[in-house]
Order: sequence, then C-alpha cells, then structure tokens
Amino acid sequence: MITGVVTDDRQAVIHLTVRGPTGQEQEIEAIIDTGFDGWLSLPSSLIVRLGLLWRQRGRALLADGRESVFDIYEATVVWDGEVRRIPVDEAETAPLVGMSLLEGYELIVQVRSGGNVIIKTLS
Repeated sequence: MITGVVTDDRQAVIHLTVRGPTGQEQEIEAIIDTGFDGWLSLPSSLIVRLGLLWRQRGRALLADGRESVFDIYEATVVWDGEVRRIPVDEAETAPLVGMSLLEGYELIVQVRSGGNVIIKTLS
C-alpha cells in the first residue's frame, strides 16, 4: 500500500523513489493526475540529475486541443515496495503520477486539506 496526503491546494500527493540507470536515486513528491494516461512525468532538471536514458519521442493531445511533442526516458521506481522499470515523460511541471502507473490499484482520496491518499492493490 502507498499512502500520501491532500495538500491545501487539493492536490493528492505521494512520495516515490526514482532511480537512474547507474543507481542515482531521488525521492520525489508527485501529484496524482487522473487526467494523465502516462506513467510518470518529471522535469528535465531531474531527468538530467538521474542520468535517465532517452527512449523515444511522444505525442499527446492537450486539454486545450493543442498537440505536444515530448521526450520519453526510462527510470526505475519503487512502487508499492517493488522495483518497476517505467517510461517517464519529460514535462516542465511538478512530477505527475499517471493512470498507467495506477493500473491494477485502487485509489482512495479524502478530498480535504490533510486528507488521506491511499493506493492499494486490487484483489
């Protein structure tokens, strides 16, 4: 089970450990974004710091109808106590956890400042 908290700005956040290919490690605070169908997004500064390996270019249709082109890297995350290799989208925003990383899990959010965020495996 993964736990987090709802901020004063009503953002559901969790902490994750992200690793680069040679073992560099960073604990991050990431926002749960149910409108993001990817795995994880990270800003370029963190991608460089971790030395993540570039894999391909990606395209996304934004909410305002514009198309975005971005780079996709590979990282390792500790997710629910297990190490998982996942794609990471480069985005100059706060780190975001997307629905692909949440697949197979139940997300419970108490939507109030200080509310609990609980992510647990579906049985």
